[in-house]
Amino acid sequence: MPLDYAEPGGAQVDLAVSRIKATGPGARRGTLLVVAGGPGSSGVQRLSAKGAALKEQLGGAYDLVSFDPRGVGGSVKAHCGLDGADRHLVTLRSWPAADGSIDENVERSRRVAEACARNGGAVLRSLTTSNEVRDMDRLRQALGERRISAWANSYGTYVTAQYAQKFPRRTDRIVLDSSADPNPATVAQGWLRDMARGADDRFPDFAAWAAHPDRAASRLADRPEDVRPLVLDLAARLDRAPKPSTTPGVPLTGNLLRQAMQSALYSDAAFADFARLVKQAADPDAVPVLPPMLAGPMPDEDAAVTVGVVCNDVRWRGSVPTFRRSVAADRAAHPLTAGMPVNITPCSFWKDSPVERPTRLTSDGPSNILMIQGLRDPSTPHSSALKMREALGARARMVSVDRGGHGMYLSNGNACGDRTVTRFLLTGERPAADVTCR
Repeated sequence: MPLDYAEPGGAQVDLAVSRIKATGPGARRGTLLVVAGGPGSSGVQRLSAKGAALKEQLGGAYDLVSFDPRGVGGSVKAHCGLDGADRHLVTLRSWPAADGSIDENVERSRRVAEACARNGGAVLRSLTTSNEVRDMDRLRQALGERRISAWANSYGTYVTAQYAQKFPRRTDRIVLDSSADPNPATVAQGWLRDMARGADDRFPDFAAWAAHPDRAASRLADRPEDVRPLVLDLAARLDRAPKPSTTPGVPLTGNLLRQAMQSALYSDAAFADFARLVKQAADPDAVPVLPPMLAGPMPDEDAAVTVGVVCNDVRWRGSVPTFRRSVAADRAAHPLTAGMPVNITPCSFWKDSPVERPTRLTSDGPSNILMIQGLRDPSTPHSSALKMREALGARARMVSVDRGGHGMYLSNGNACGDRTVTRFLLTGERPAADVTCR
């Protein structure tokens, strides 16, 4: 792919691509592109994880193809040269201090932005949604397809919706799984802000699970309504007195517990591990075992793409005093996420202005999009997905699934939702109107 699409004949970069070819027994339908989320998730790994189930669901009718976006996995890498302390998930996410102060977040955000400007170069500047959209079309051409279908998840829904807006006649059947508000004025700043509501929507699922009498080993309370105050009180105690963990130099803090909770809400499969961490944190004689993703810093190239795309796409709004006020209000309204979703990030100090404005999604184009969305999504809440649905208008239908978690099709959803998506991908049939799978 061109490093810079303004100079298509100039420097080139490589993207890693993976394909599982159609096997029949019927006629091949074409190519289904599996578009991963993040920003920063590997499409190659997602296809490895989901390929067998997807092939079985679709009867081998499609070539299944995915790719690692710029900065990810086997594709071209960007680097910011960040110190290890700035590459922990719990520091890349701007969790306020125990007393609600954001002074440390301001300093870290400024430091990360300066390092990325100093060390990132042209590759870091090329990490944008617009370039991923163009890369998708180059991949379509390389595959020899006139039109392409896609199953996109999380941030990938925004990328794929942008693709459908820019290249509407090159799309076949499009599935957007777990979408966020596509407002071009806020983009990722709005997505992050929505995580506060998402955690509130989703936590009752964990509370019911953790109070169920059949789960003696993982049970945290006798009643679901007692789980939330228990977790909040434990986080507050860890704010005051972090507890040594099995990872030297990385104690279990209140914010680390909150981040572990926020991550665990993505899937019921993660509930047991988080309940175990809560029990270890509350037991004076136990030494907590941190989740691997929180036990150490992420690689520098992963940190670079995590901040790069969201900061390159649009200038973030707000002054330091504005962020202080927003954090104080959000901590009171949404204590589970303690002000993190509205806090300052490196994007507030980003040195490079966005090269181009995000495309506004409209209802113009073929009516070939099916959205699927959980009613209790911790990352892209249902209320946010409704904004995507509104933007697409008559182009889309939406299937709301009465389940919690992030990612519905072949994941956290139910048979009704899976069946509806599979039917659409195989036959093109969608519900006549928006529906809910109970």
